[in-house]
Amino acid sequence: MYDFDVVIRGGTVYDGSGRPGIISDVAIKDDTLVLVEPNIKQRGEIEIDATSLAVAPGFINMLSWANETLIEDGRSQSDIRQGVTLEVMGEGVSMGPLNEEMKKNRVENQGDIKYDVTWTTLKEYLDHLVRLGISTNVASFVGATTVRVNVLGSDDVQPNLNQLEQMRQLVRQAMKDGALGVASALVYAPAFYAQTEELCELAKVAAEYGGMYTSHLRSEGDSFLEALDEFLTIARVSGARSEVYHLKAMGRPNWHKMDSAIERIEAARAEGLAVTADMYMYPAAQTGLDFSMPPWVQEGGLSKWIERMKDPEIRTQLKAEISQPSSSWENGYLHAGANGVLLVGLKKLKQYTSKTLAQVAAERGTSPEETMIDLVIEDESRIETVYFLMCEENIEKQLKKPWVSVGSDGSSLAAEGVFLKSSNHPRAYGNVARFLGHYVRDRNLMPLEEAVHRLSGLPASNLRLTKRGALRPGYFADVVVFDPATIADRATFDNPHQYSIGVHHVFVNGEQVLRDGEHTGAKPGRLIVGSITPTSVV
Repeated sequence: MYDFDVVIRGGTVYDGSGRPGIISDVAIKDDTLVLVEPNIKQRGEIEIDATSLAVAPGFINMLSWANETLIEDGRSQSDIRQGVTLEVMGEGVSMGPLNEEMKKNRVENQGDIKYDVTWTTLKEYLDHLVRLGISTNVASFVGATTVRVNVLGSDDVQPNLNQLEQMRQLVRQAMKDGALGVASALVYAPAFYAQTEELCELAKVAAEYGGMYTSHLRSEGDSFLEALDEFLTIARVSGARSEVYHLKAMGRPNWHKMDSAIERIEAARAEGLAVTADMYMYPAAQTGLDFSMPPWVQEGGLSKWIERMKDPEIRTQLKAEISQPSSSWENGYLHAGANGVLLVGLKKLKQYTSKTLAQVAAERGTSPEETMIDLVIEDESRIETVYFLMCEENIEKQLKKPWVSVGSDGSSLAAEGVFLKSSNHPRAYGNVARFLGHYVRDRNLMPLEEAVHRLSGLPASNLRLTKRGALRPGYFADVVVFDPATIADRATFDNPHQYSIGVHHVFVNGEQVLRDGEHTGAKPGRLIVGSITPTSVV
């Protein structure tokens, strides 16, 4: 008869608080941490020797796009192998609430992964994931874009008072169901059409339930600081704790703006606003070719966008606008250039996977602007695209700020099956490992105890999670055992489907999901909801 299910012995325990690690043992019974102390005498059914290894709370991916990939494969391989035990989803677009038209569009516009939409609300989707079986825990924001489309469709219109109240009610129901807050992604149509007042109203509802407002800013380039000011206005007016998604300054002429952005965020924090940010570890973003076209041409959704681009007059106007700077919308193509736009996810035109826009334009004998238009029409998709836009200096500058946590802004994949039909951004396989290996160990930007805090205690506190984000007796047993000396990313832009190395063991809710670096097949993941009462883990 064993006293515990698991005892992890002799590792250096980093408890998530930011305090230095101490050599200690960790005992797990059922789904709970029972003891965290040196020299535990009792035995475990599973005994793990963690000598020379780090033992930490499960890592939290503050910005995950595992929405569809977990339906296809619940093992969450690319993240589990980096120690991620919680996927936080919902950047602007969430998997609910959906109306019948939205369900139809979601089915019709699927890429490599095919699935039936059997849910309506966000909670129904999350419950569906858990029933399918997932290795990580999951949580989600409700998407402001999803709420807008549910009530207003995809047109450039503003809500009347009745429609705005319908939107508020949808957010209210999602919050009652356990959403972490409301999130926007304002650079994209139709989110672009939402005005500041609308966002304030939705964020107020989230705040009523203790939720956050999180945002991909309206601009991260030419109007970066103005967009940040809008975000801070929403935080101030709504009273919601607020977070900037994937903090960055895009385009060489805008890199210097990061200093001012940091100053504005820190001034807001000094004012008393609960403002934080998250980021990924790469100087390139992944989005779509919609990021290089003005919002007006995308009004009404994908089919209307494609239909417009077939009109010769609109094509002429569109090519001119794509090639000229504008302060009214964000143009990824101008920031990156044709050589800095990498095509990674195509629905039909698979032959162009992993080629740059410049290469494809040369092959087709058309200008980059014409090529973009034609590709979207022919592929019948936005086409997933990597843009090389940021600088390493800013990545390091941002990481040094204690209010910055970590989010991949990527899916959780497997290096097999349907996932190999497309390329990807390496952040899906390497974001956490690159943080701990390259920036923490090799670049020495912060001590390991601070890095673990950024991956666990800090985001758990920001999200007000109950009994998560720390190695403490009574907390849920989400635990990572890794080697600080060897943890590293292996994924590259040329070959992104490569698992990271250095994580030995992962437990989710007390069940071992990774053993000696290999997935066990276990799927103990649960739906995680926020708490109106703050749980301090700092």
